[in-house]
Amino acid sequence: MTLAHDSHLWQFNVEQQRSTRDACFTPSASPAPHLHLNSGSTVTSLKMTGSRRAAPSTPSTPTHLPNATTPADQKHSGGHSPTKFMSELRSIHMPSWAVAALCIVSLCLVLSCGVCVWKKCLKKKDKDKEKDKKKGKEKSKGGVDTEMDGGYSEPRKDEHKDTELSDNEPKEDEKLGRLHFTLDFNFTDNTLVVGILQAAELPAMDVGGSSDPYVKLYLLPDKKKKFETKVHRKTLEPNFNETFTFKVPYTELGGKTLVMTVYDFDRFSKHDAIGAVKIPMSSVDFSQSLQEWRDLQKAEKEESERLGDICLSLRYVPTAGKLTVVILEAKNLKKMDVGGLSDPYVKIHLMQNGKRLKKKKTTIKKNTLNPYYNESFSFEVPCEQMEKVQVAVTVLDYDKIGKNDAIGKVLLGGNSTGTEQRHWLDMLANPRRPIAQWHSLQPEDEVNALISNKK
Repeated sequence: MTLAHDSHLWQFNVEQQRSTRDACFTPSASPAPHLHLNSGSTVTSLKMTGSRRAAPSTPSTPTHLPNATTPADQKHSGGHSPTKFMSELRSIHMPSWAVAALCIVSLCLVLSCGVCVWKKCLKKKDKDKEKDKKKGKEKSKGGVDTEMDGGYSEPRKDEHKDTELSDNEPKEDEKLGRLHFTLDFNFTDNTLVVGILQAAELPAMDVGGSSDPYVKLYLLPDKKKKFETKVHRKTLEPNFNETFTFKVPYTELGGKTLVMTVYDFDRFSKHDAIGAVKIPMSSVDFSQSLQEWRDLQKAEKEESERLGDICLSLRYVPTAGKLTVVILEAKNLKKMDVGGLSDPYVKIHLMQNGKRLKKKKTTIKKNTLNPYYNESFSFEVPCEQMEKVQVAVTVLDYDKIGKNDAIGKVLLGGNSTGTEQRHWLDMLANPRRPIAQWHSLQPEDEVNALISNKK
Protein backbone atom coordinates (compact mmCIF):
# COMPACT_ATOMS: atom_id res chain seq x y z
CA MET A 1 0.00 0.00 0.00
CA THR A 2 2.80 2.35 0.72
CA LEU A 3 4.54 1.42 -2.56
CA ALA A 4 1.40 2.17 -4.51
CA HIS A 5 0.95 5.46 -2.75
CA ASP A 6 4.56 6.46 -3.47
CA SER A 7 4.23 5.60 -7.16
CA HIS A 8 1.10 7.73 -7.42
CA LEU A 9 2.92 10.64 -5.81
CA TRP A 10 5.89 10.37 -8.24
CA GLN A 11 3.59 10.22 -11.25
CA PHE A 12 1.67 13.26 -9.98
CA ASN A 13 4.92 15.29 -9.63
CA VAL A 14 6.03 14.45 -13.20
CA GLU A 15 2.69 15.47 -14.67
CA GLN A 16 2.70 18.69 -12.62
CA GLN A 17 6.11 19.66 -14.03
CA ARG A 18 4.99 19.01 -17.58
CA SER A 19 1.81 21.02 -17.14
CA THR A 20 3.70 24.04 -15.67
CA ARG A 21 6.21 23.94 -18.53
CA ASP A 22 3.46 23.97 -21.16
CA ALA A 23 1.67 26.74 -19.34
CA CYS A 24 4.79 28.95 -19.35
CA PHE A 25 5.65 28.69 -23.07
CA THR A 26 2.19 28.59 -24.63
CA PRO A 27 0.61 32.06 -24.25
CA SER A 28 -2.83 31.00 -25.44
CA ALA A 29 -2.89 27.72 -23.47
CA SER A 30 -6.24 26.78 -22.05
CA PRO A 31 -6.63 25.77 -18.43
CA ALA A 32 -5.39 22.29 -17.74
CA PRO A 33 -8.02 19.69 -16.96
CA HIS A 34 -8.70 18.60 -13.39
CA LEU A 35 -6.64 15.69 -12.25
CA HIS A 36 -8.24 13.11 -10.04
CA LEU A 37 -5.77 10.93 -8.23
CA ASN A 38 -6.96 8.21 -5.93
CA SER A 39 -4.51 7.44 -3.19
CA GLY A 40 -6.56 5.24 -0.98
CA SER A 41 -8.68 7.54 1.19
CA THR A 42 -7.29 10.87 -0.27
CA VAL A 43 -8.44 12.47 -3.52
CA THR A 44 -6.38 15.34 -4.79
CA SER A 45 -7.81 17.74 -7.25
CA LEU A 46 -5.65 20.37 -9.05
CA LYS A 47 -6.63 23.04 -11.52
CA MET A 48 -3.69 24.29 -13.58
CA THR A 49 -4.02 27.54 -15.46
CA GLY A 50 -1.33 28.79 -17.94
CA SER A 51 0.03 32.15 -16.93
CA ARG A 52 3.25 34.03 -17.83
CA ARG A 53 3.50 35.23 -14.26
CA ALA A 54 4.05 31.64 -13.06
CA ALA A 55 7.01 31.16 -15.40
CA PRO A 56 9.74 32.51 -13.09
CA SER A 57 8.70 30.09 -10.32
CA THR A 58 9.40 27.03 -12.43
CA PRO A 59 12.80 26.14 -13.76
CA SER A 60 13.15 26.00 -17.53
CA THR A 61 15.86 24.63 -19.71
CA PRO A 62 16.50 26.78 -22.84
CA THR A 63 17.87 23.79 -24.72
CA HIS A 64 14.35 22.28 -25.00
CA LEU A 65 12.75 25.54 -26.37
CA PRO A 66 11.98 25.42 -30.07
CA ASN A 67 12.57 29.17 -30.68
CA ALA A 68 15.53 29.58 -28.38
CA THR A 69 19.00 30.20 -29.76
CA THR A 70 22.23 29.29 -28.18
CA PRO A 71 25.15 31.72 -27.80
CA ALA A 72 26.99 29.78 -30.49
CA ASP A 73 24.11 30.38 -32.91
CA GLN A 74 24.07 34.08 -32.03
CA LYS A 75 27.79 34.38 -32.80
CA HIS A 76 27.31 32.53 -36.08
CA SER A 77 24.38 34.64 -37.25
CA GLY A 78 25.65 37.95 -35.93
CA GLY A 79 23.03 38.18 -33.18
CA HIS A 80 19.94 37.99 -35.51
CA SER A 81 18.49 34.63 -36.52
CA PRO A 82 15.91 34.19 -39.34
CA THR A 83 13.43 32.51 -36.97
CA LYS A 84 13.53 35.44 -34.59
CA PHE A 85 13.03 37.91 -37.48
CA MET A 86 10.03 35.92 -38.75
CA SER A 87 8.54 35.77 -35.26
CA GLU A 88 8.89 39.56 -35.01
CA LEU A 89 7.20 40.01 -38.40
CA ARG A 90 4.31 37.78 -37.21
CA SER A 91 4.01 39.82 -34.05
CA ILE A 92 3.35 42.98 -36.20
CA HIS A 93 0.03 41.48 -37.24
CA MET A 94 0.35 42.84 -40.89
CA PRO A 95 -0.19 40.91 -44.11
CA SER A 96 2.79 40.09 -46.29
CA TRP A 97 1.70 42.36 -49.17
CA ALA A 98 1.67 45.36 -46.82
CA VAL A 99 5.18 44.54 -45.63
CA ALA A 100 6.37 44.30 -49.26
CA ALA A 101 4.75 47.66 -50.09
CA LEU A 102 6.49 49.29 -47.14
CA CYS A 103 9.83 47.90 -48.30
CA ILE A 104 9.29 49.25 -51.84
CA VAL A 105 8.28 52.69 -50.59
CA SER A 106 11.29 52.91 -48.29
CA LEU A 107 13.57 51.85 -51.15
CA CYS A 108 12.11 54.56 -53.41
CA LEU A 109 12.67 57.17 -50.72
CA VAL A 110 16.29 56.13 -50.32
CA LEU A 111 16.83 56.26 -54.09
CA SER A 112 15.21 59.71 -54.42
CA CYS A 113 17.38 61.05 -51.60
CA GLY A 114 20.47 59.70 -53.34
CA VAL A 115 19.48 61.32 -56.65
CA CYS A 116 18.92 64.68 -54.91
CA VAL A 117 22.32 64.53 -53.23
CA TRP A 118 23.95 63.63 -56.55
CA LYS A 119 22.34 66.61 -58.33
CA LYS A 120 23.44 68.98 -55.59
CA CYS A 121 27.01 67.73 -55.90
CA LEU A 122 26.91 68.32 -59.66
CA LYS A 123 25.58 71.86 -59.19
CA LYS A 124 28.33 72.61 -56.69
CA LYS A 125 30.93 71.37 -59.13
CA ASP A 126 29.49 73.56 -61.92
CA LYS A 127 29.48 76.60 -59.62
CA ASP A 128 33.05 75.92 -58.62
CA LYS A 129 34.06 75.71 -62.28
CA GLU A 130 32.33 79.01 -63.05
CA LYS A 131 34.04 80.66 -60.09
CA ASP A 132 37.39 79.34 -61.27
CA LYS A 133 36.78 80.74 -64.76
CA LYS A 134 35.75 84.13 -63.42
CA LYS A 135 38.73 84.30 -61.10
CA GLY A 136 41.02 83.22 -63.94
CA LYS A 137 39.70 86.12 -66.05
CA GLU A 138 40.24 88.53 -63.16
CA LYS A 139 43.79 87.28 -62.80
CA SER A 140 44.45 87.80 -66.53
CA LYS A 141 43.27 91.40 -66.14
CA GLY A 142 45.64 91.99 -63.29
CA GLY A 143 43.24 91.31 -60.44
CA VAL A 144 44.25 89.35 -57.38
CA ASP A 145 42.06 86.70 -55.79
CA THR A 146 41.44 87.35 -52.12
CA GLU A 147 38.84 84.62 -51.53
CA MET A 148 40.07 81.06 -51.75
CA ASP A 149 38.03 77.92 -51.07
CA GLY A 150 39.66 75.45 -48.73
CA GLY A 151 39.43 72.46 -51.08
CA TYR A 152 40.88 74.33 -54.04
CA SER A 153 43.42 76.57 -52.36
CA GLU A 154 46.54 74.78 -53.56
CA PRO A 155 45.60 74.40 -57.26
CA ARG A 156 44.50 78.03 -57.41
CA LYS A 157 47.81 79.18 -55.98
CA ASP A 158 49.53 77.26 -58.74
CA GLU A 159 47.21 78.78 -61.32
CA HIS A 160 47.93 82.23 -59.89
CA LYS A 161 51.64 81.58 -60.29
CA ASP A 162 51.09 80.43 -63.86
CA THR A 163 49.13 83.56 -64.72
CA GLU A 164 51.77 85.73 -63.14
CA LEU A 165 54.43 84.04 -65.22
CA SER A 166 52.35 84.35 -68.37
CA ASP A 167 51.76 88.04 -67.65
CA ASN A 168 55.42 88.66 -67.03
CA GLU A 169 56.65 86.83 -70.12
CA PRO A 170 55.18 89.20 -72.72
CA LYS A 171 56.41 92.18 -70.72
CA GLU A 172 59.91 90.79 -70.81
CA ASP A 173 59.66 89.92 -74.51
CA GLU A 174 58.02 93.24 -75.44
CA LYS A 175 60.90 95.15 -77.01
CA LEU A 176 60.29 98.29 -79.01
CA GLY A 177 63.77 98.59 -80.47
CA ARG A 178 66.70 100.97 -79.98
CA LEU A 179 67.68 104.40 -81.26
CA HIS A 180 71.20 105.63 -82.02
CA PHE A 181 71.66 109.40 -81.76
CA THR A 182 74.14 112.19 -81.00
CA LEU A 183 73.84 115.36 -78.91
CA ASP A 184 76.04 118.44 -79.06
CA PHE A 185 75.67 122.08 -78.06
CA ASN A 186 77.28 124.92 -79.97
CA PHE A 187 77.98 127.63 -77.38
CA THR A 188 78.92 130.23 -79.99
CA ASP A 189 75.61 129.95 -81.86
CA ASN A 190 73.47 128.83 -78.87
CA THR A 191 72.19 125.86 -80.83
CA LEU A 192 71.46 122.29 -79.83
CA VAL A 193 72.52 119.88 -82.57
CA VAL A 194 70.74 116.51 -82.59
CA GLY A 195 71.88 113.74 -84.91
CA ILE A 196 69.51 110.83 -85.65
CA LEU A 197 71.83 108.10 -86.87
CA GLN A 198 69.89 104.83 -87.00
CA ALA A 199 67.37 102.54 -85.32
CA ALA A 200 67.58 98.80 -84.71
CA GLU A 201 65.38 95.86 -83.70
CA LEU A 202 62.15 97.71 -84.43
CA PRO A 203 58.92 95.71 -84.18
CA ALA A 204 56.97 94.90 -87.33
CA MET A 205 53.93 97.16 -87.57
CA ASP A 206 52.70 96.24 -91.05
CA VAL A 207 51.01 93.06 -92.24
CA GLY A 208 54.00 92.06 -94.34
CA GLY A 209 56.25 91.83 -91.28
CA SER A 210 58.03 95.16 -91.73
CA SER A 211 57.61 98.87 -90.93
CA ASP A 212 58.03 102.26 -92.56
CA PRO A 213 59.83 104.12 -89.76
CA TYR A 214 60.64 107.78 -89.37
CA VAL A 215 61.60 109.91 -86.35
CA LYS A 216 59.89 113.06 -85.04
CA LEU A 217 61.76 115.18 -82.50
CA TYR A 218 60.96 118.31 -80.51
CA LEU A 219 61.74 120.04 -77.23
CA LEU A 220 59.37 120.15 -74.27
CA PRO A 221 57.58 122.03 -72.90
CA ASP A 222 57.11 124.62 -75.66
CA LYS A 223 57.19 122.28 -78.73
CA LYS A 224 57.51 125.33 -80.94
CA LYS A 225 59.66 123.60 -83.51
CA LYS A 226 59.34 120.03 -84.67
CA PHE A 227 61.55 118.07 -87.02
CA GLU A 228 60.97 114.83 -88.89
CA THR A 229 63.36 112.51 -90.66
CA LYS A 230 62.68 110.93 -94.02
CA VAL A 231 60.52 107.81 -94.13
CA HIS A 232 62.42 104.57 -94.78
CA ARG A 233 60.30 101.96 -96.52
CA LYS A 234 59.94 98.34 -95.40
CA THR A 235 62.78 98.05 -92.94
CA LEU A 236 63.30 97.34 -89.25
CA GLU A 237 66.91 98.60 -89.28
CA PRO A 238 66.72 102.10 -90.81
CA ASN A 239 69.81 104.30 -91.27
CA PHE A 240 68.72 107.93 -91.04
CA ASN A 241 71.99 109.91 -90.73
CA GLU A 242 70.19 113.25 -90.43
CA THR A 243 71.04 116.27 -88.30
CA PHE A 244 68.65 118.85 -86.79
CA THR A 245 69.34 122.12 -85.01
CA PHE A 246 67.34 123.76 -82.23
CA LYS A 247 68.15 127.40 -81.46
CA VAL A 248 67.93 127.77 -77.70
CA PRO A 249 70.04 129.74 -75.20
CA TYR A 250 72.17 127.66 -72.90
CA THR A 251 70.60 129.33 -69.85
CA GLU A 252 67.18 127.99 -70.88
CA LEU A 253 68.39 124.56 -71.98
CA GLY A 254 68.37 123.00 -68.49
CA GLY A 255 64.60 123.26 -68.18
CA LYS A 256 63.85 121.50 -71.46
CA THR A 257 63.46 117.83 -72.44
CA LEU A 258 64.32 116.36 -75.83
CA VAL A 259 61.74 113.89 -77.17
CA MET A 260 62.58 111.59 -80.10
CA THR A 261 59.64 109.43 -81.20
CA VAL A 262 59.84 106.69 -83.83
CA TYR A 263 56.66 106.37 -85.93
CA ASP A 264 55.45 103.85 -88.47
CA PHE A 265 54.31 105.70 -91.58
CA ASP A 266 50.89 104.77 -92.98
CA ARG A 267 49.52 106.46 -96.07
CA PHE A 268 45.80 105.88 -95.42
CA SER A 269 45.51 106.02 -91.63
CA LYS A 270 47.03 107.57 -88.56
CA HIS A 271 50.73 106.98 -88.10
CA ASP A 272 51.45 104.56 -85.26
CA ALA A 273 53.98 105.50 -82.61
CA ILE A 274 56.49 102.67 -82.11
CA GLY A 275 58.43 104.10 -79.19
CA ALA A 276 60.14 107.19 -77.83
CA VAL A 277 63.29 108.36 -76.06
CA LYS A 278 63.10 111.25 -73.58
CA ILE A 279 66.27 112.99 -72.41
CA PRO A 280 66.16 115.81 -69.84
CA MET A 281 68.75 118.37 -70.92
CA SER A 282 69.70 118.95 -67.28
CA SER A 283 71.12 115.41 -67.14
CA VAL A 284 73.46 115.85 -70.14
CA ASP A 285 77.06 117.03 -69.84
CA PHE A 286 77.63 119.26 -72.88
CA SER A 287 81.36 119.69 -72.25
CA GLN A 288 81.75 116.98 -74.88
CA SER A 289 79.52 115.53 -77.56
CA LEU A 290 77.31 112.61 -76.61
CA GLN A 291 76.73 109.53 -78.78
CA GLU A 292 74.84 106.49 -77.49
CA TRP A 293 72.12 103.88 -77.99
CA ARG A 294 68.90 104.09 -75.99
CA ASP A 295 66.05 101.58 -75.72
CA LEU A 296 62.73 102.88 -76.97
CA GLN A 297 60.03 103.23 -74.32
CA LYS A 298 56.29 103.24 -74.80
CA ALA A 299 55.33 106.48 -76.49
CA GLU A 300 52.86 108.75 -74.76
CA LYS A 301 50.18 110.66 -76.60
CA GLU A 302 51.24 114.10 -77.62
CA GLU A 303 50.13 116.69 -75.13
CA SER A 304 49.19 119.20 -77.82
CA GLU A 305 45.55 119.46 -78.79
CA ARG A 306 44.55 117.39 -81.77
CA LEU A 307 43.35 119.55 -84.67
CA GLY A 308 42.22 116.72 -86.95
CA ASP A 309 43.38 114.93 -90.09
CA ILE A 310 42.84 115.56 -93.77
CA CYS A 311 43.06 113.14 -96.70
CA LEU A 312 44.04 114.52 -100.10
CA SER A 313 45.32 113.26 -103.42
CA LEU A 314 48.13 114.72 -105.58
CA ARG A 315 48.58 114.08 -109.30
CA TYR A 316 50.98 115.66 -111.77
CA VAL A 317 51.04 115.24 -115.55
CA PRO A 318 54.44 116.46 -116.86
CA THR A 319 53.43 116.62 -120.53
CA ALA A 320 50.49 118.91 -119.79
CA GLY A 321 52.17 120.74 -116.89
CA LYS A 322 49.04 120.12 -114.77
CA LEU A 323 48.98 119.68 -111.00
CA THR A 324 45.71 118.27 -109.61
CA VAL A 325 44.83 118.41 -105.91
CA VAL A 326 41.77 116.42 -104.78
CA ILE A 327 40.42 117.18 -101.30
CA LEU A 328 38.81 113.86 -100.27
CA GLU A 329 37.74 114.16 -96.63
CA ALA A 330 38.68 115.25 -93.12
CA LYS A 331 38.09 113.65 -89.71
CA ASN A 332 38.23 114.43 -86.01
CA LEU A 333 38.35 118.16 -86.56
CA LYS A 334 38.60 120.50 -83.61
CA LYS A 335 35.26 121.79 -82.27
CA MET A 336 34.98 125.45 -83.10
CA ASP A 337 31.29 126.31 -82.52
CA VAL A 338 29.40 126.62 -79.26
CA GLY A 339 27.28 123.58 -80.08
CA GLY A 340 30.36 121.35 -80.25
CA LEU A 341 30.52 121.19 -84.07
CA SER A 342 32.08 123.14 -86.94
CA ASP A 343 31.25 124.34 -90.45
CA PRO A 344 34.50 123.35 -92.17
CA TYR A 345 35.75 124.14 -95.64
CA VAL A 346 39.22 123.83 -97.22
CA LYS A 347 41.30 126.51 -98.90
CA ILE A 348 44.22 125.60 -101.24
CA HIS A 349 47.04 128.02 -102.09
CA LEU A 350 49.69 127.46 -104.76
CA MET A 351 52.80 129.23 -103.41
CA GLN A 352 56.28 130.07 -104.58
CA ASN A 353 58.97 131.72 -102.43
CA GLY A 354 56.38 132.48 -99.78
CA LYS A 355 54.02 134.23 -102.23
CA ARG A 356 50.50 133.07 -103.07
CA LEU A 357 50.13 132.48 -106.77
CA LYS A 358 46.64 130.98 -107.02
CA LYS A 359 43.80 130.19 -104.62
CA LYS A 360 40.97 127.59 -104.60
CA LYS A 361 38.42 126.53 -101.97
CA THR A 362 35.87 123.79 -101.36
CA THR A 363 32.22 124.00 -100.43
CA ILE A 364 31.18 124.47 -96.79
CA LYS A 365 29.96 121.42 -94.86
CA LYS A 366 27.54 122.38 -92.10
CA ASN A 367 27.58 121.06 -88.53
CA THR A 368 30.16 118.29 -88.85
CA LEU A 369 33.60 117.34 -87.63
CA ASN A 370 34.06 114.65 -90.30
CA PRO A 371 33.30 116.33 -93.64
CA TYR A 372 33.44 114.52 -96.98
CA TYR A 373 34.31 116.64 -100.04
CA ASN A 374 35.82 114.69 -102.97
CA GLU A 375 36.42 117.95 -104.83
CA SER A 376 39.17 118.38 -107.44
CA PHE A 377 41.26 121.47 -108.23
CA SER A 378 43.87 121.92 -110.98
CA PHE A 379 46.84 124.26 -111.31
CA GLU A 380 49.07 124.86 -114.33
CA VAL A 381 52.67 124.38 -113.26
CA PRO A 382 55.53 123.85 -115.76
CA CYS A 383 57.99 121.06 -115.06
CA GLU A 384 60.86 123.47 -114.30
CA GLN A 385 58.73 125.16 -111.61
CA MET A 386 57.71 122.00 -109.74
CA GLU A 387 60.80 122.04 -107.53
CA LYS A 388 60.07 125.64 -106.44
CA VAL A 389 56.35 125.61 -105.76
CA GLN A 390 54.46 124.51 -102.67
CA VAL A 391 50.82 123.72 -101.91
CA ALA A 392 49.36 125.04 -98.63
CA VAL A 393 46.11 123.35 -97.53
CA THR A 394 44.16 125.09 -94.75
CA VAL A 395 40.99 123.86 -93.05
CA LEU A 396 38.81 126.71 -91.76
CA ASP A 397 35.59 127.03 -89.81
CA TYR A 398 33.03 129.19 -91.60
CA ASP A 399 31.40 131.91 -89.53
CA LYS A 400 28.63 134.20 -90.79
CA ILE A 401 29.64 136.93 -88.39
CA GLY A 402 33.30 137.76 -88.04
CA LYS A 403 36.45 136.16 -89.35
CA ASN A 404 36.64 132.53 -90.37
CA ASP A 405 38.94 130.75 -87.91
CA ALA A 406 41.63 128.39 -89.15
CA ILE A 407 41.45 124.88 -87.64
CA GLY A 408 44.76 123.60 -89.02
CA LYS A 409 47.14 123.72 -91.94
CA VAL A 410 49.41 121.46 -94.03
CA LEU A 411 52.29 122.47 -96.33
CA LEU A 412 53.32 120.15 -99.15
CA GLY A 413 56.36 120.57 -101.39
CA GLY A 414 59.84 119.43 -102.25
CA ASN A 415 61.39 121.56 -99.48
CA SER A 416 58.81 120.70 -96.82
CA THR A 417 59.48 118.11 -94.10
CA GLY A 418 58.22 114.77 -92.89
CA THR A 419 55.26 113.01 -94.43
CA GLU A 420 54.27 116.06 -96.47
CA GLN A 421 57.62 116.01 -98.26
CA ARG A 422 57.33 112.26 -98.78
CA HIS A 423 53.88 112.64 -100.34
CA TRP A 424 55.19 115.25 -102.78
CA LEU A 425 58.17 113.10 -103.81
CA ASP A 426 55.92 110.07 -104.33
CA MET A 427 53.73 112.16 -106.66
CA LEU A 428 56.75 113.20 -108.74
CA ALA A 429 58.03 109.61 -108.86
CA ASN A 430 54.67 108.37 -110.19
CA PRO A 431 53.57 110.80 -112.97
CA ARG A 432 49.95 110.74 -114.17
CA ARG A 433 49.02 108.65 -111.16
CA PRO A 434 47.00 110.06 -108.21
CA ILE A 435 48.68 109.49 -104.83
CA ALA A 436 46.38 109.79 -101.80
CA GLN A 437 47.51 110.18 -98.19
CA TRP A 438 46.33 111.31 -94.75
CA HIS A 439 48.04 114.26 -93.04
CA SER A 440 47.74 115.58 -89.50
CA LEU A 441 46.77 119.23 -89.33
CA GLN A 442 49.34 121.55 -87.74
CA PRO A 443 48.74 124.92 -86.06
CA GLU A 444 48.55 127.69 -88.65
CA ASP A 445 51.22 129.78 -86.91
CA GLU A 446 53.79 126.97 -87.05
CA VAL A 447 53.21 126.38 -90.77
CA ASN A 448 53.34 130.09 -91.55
CA ALA A 449 56.64 130.33 -89.67
CA LEU A 450 57.97 127.44 -91.72
CA ILE A 451 56.91 129.18 -94.96
CA SER A 452 58.61 132.43 -93.98
CA ASN A 453 61.85 130.58 -93.21
CA LYS A 454 61.90 129.04 -96.69
CA LYS A 455 61.51 132.24 -98.73
